[in-house]
Amino acid sequence: MATFAIITPTVAVIGLVIALILFGPGKLPELGKGLGKGLKEFKSATDFSDDDDKKSKKETPKQVAENKEEAKESDSE
Repeated sequence: MATFAIITPTVAVIGLVIALILFGPGKLPELGKGLGKGLKEFKSATDFSDDDDKKSKKETPKQVAENKEEAKESDSE
């Protein structure tokens, strides 16, 4: 029976023990915080791009033209 790409509790414990040996108990909380912040930023960036796509699809051609005119007016001022 092959279980590829499945993290079992045994594999998780072994990985944590190896991380503890490599980085030490003082560095692990910092690594966890950094990983958490990175994942949070990635998720917010992907959510932001999804929001942009939805907004651009909802804009009518008339709204797009109006936005371009407003941008030109603000550039000329």
